[in-house]
Amino acid sequence: MKKQTVCLVGRPNTGKSTLFNRIVGKKIAIIENTPGVTRDRIYSAANYNDIPFYLIDTGGIDLSDGDFNEEIKMQVEIGIEESDTIVFVVDSKDGLTTNDLAIRDLLKRSNKKVIVAINKVDNKTGMENMYEFYSLGFDEYIPISAEHGTGVKDLLKIITDGYEDTTIDEEDENIKISVIGRPNVGKSSLVNALLNEERVIVSDVAGTTRDAIDTEFTYNKEKYTLIDTAGLRKKGRIFESVEKYSLLRSMKAIDRSDVCLLILDATTGIVEHDKHIAGYALESGKPIVLVVNKWDTIENKESAMKEWTKDIKHNFQFMTYAKIVYLSAQTKKRIHTLMPEVILSYNNSLKEVKTSIINDVIRNAFIETPPASYKGKKLKVYFSHQSGIKPPRFDIEVNSKALVHFSYHRYIENKIRENIDFSGTPIIIQFKNKGEQEL
Repeated sequence: MKKQTVCLVGRPNTGKSTLFNRIVGKKIAIIENTPGVTRDRIYSAANYNDIPFYLIDTGGIDLSDGDFNEEIKMQVEIGIEESDTIVFVVDSKDGLTTNDLAIRDLLKRSNKKVIVAINKVDNKTGMENMYEFYSLGFDEYIPISAEHGTGVKDLLKIITDGYEDTTIDEEDENIKISVIGRPNVGKSSLVNALLNEERVIVSDVAGTTRDAIDTEFTYNKEKYTLIDTAGLRKKGRIFESVEKYSLLRSMKAIDRSDVCLLILDATTGIVEHDKHIAGYALESGKPIVLVVNKWDTIENKESAMKEWTKDIKHNFQFMTYAKIVYLSAQTKKRIHTLMPEVILSYNNSLKEVKTSIINDVIRNAFIETPPASYKGKKLKVYFSHQSGIKPPRFDIEVNSKALVHFSYHRYIENKIRENIDFSGTPIIIQFKNKGEQEL
């Protein structure tokens, strides 16, 4: 199923960020009663009734001459273009405004499916003003209160209506490698360097998606597909200049890939945006290789590598298993070190462990460091087994999963990794009460 993209649009302070958080279920967007506080679009994966989609939160469009209005308008236009469905959030307390009418004109030109969410319909004034918005001329309207959650489920039903039947063309069975990262870290250069590598044979296969450029190649007699997120050039520099846009682009590529290459820039160091992209790869359960590019620009490479490795371990504590490669896409130095790590990470994501072995590992870990008791109750482990791959998943039956502290969860994962090589891939550990059925 191809994930659809939904964009929240509206003037400042209509409750878009509150609605975003309500749908996503996490406090991601900044909520503050100050117009213009959400300056950049924020993306997240969302889900309603097992239907996954992407959700974009945009800054509010204001006709006045604010400092950020032109930049916000550009970002909103990008969000609209990338979306399949637009939720136009209006404020019933304020009633219909000239800003609302200007946004209506922008949305009419987009020819996208538009749903008008009439927010803050939780008092008499809101109810009285609600019908003003029907003059906007769209087909679907729904009253909601993002703050209290009223009407949000009905909105989600309308948003996802028909999404179940949306499918993508059959894709090749090659191992798919996504090249992700913020703008200007050298994604395209790395793709070019990799495709020109001595043992790589490139074939002329057309791109298979509108979201990125796909290239098939052969490495050591095995076929792979590179998903190049830097390949998209709809409006040139406008898209590349908006850094937040690269996150949505990366999210879409990550979902389609088997292994992710997160490109880091050796000249600028690690920034928050790098961690955001890596976090989504982790949430998606994908193997990841951290590629420190532009290594040719670094002096004292041996000491620099030690410092970089230490810095990566500190900044990416949530994925200490990730393989790290240092190379220069420009000069092709050390490019030969990349594919072996990609293959190792992928193979480890497919690894299956015998039930007897995983039970021994868990039992020994339990004996070595028993969990602390809680309110006089002690955790008991009954049985462990692997329940899936890509990424590897392990179910551990216990007397009460409520007794498992997050630190003990982490300890168990570390013990599994000490005994079994799962480098390059995340693993999922699920503690279950004895006899608990899979939902």
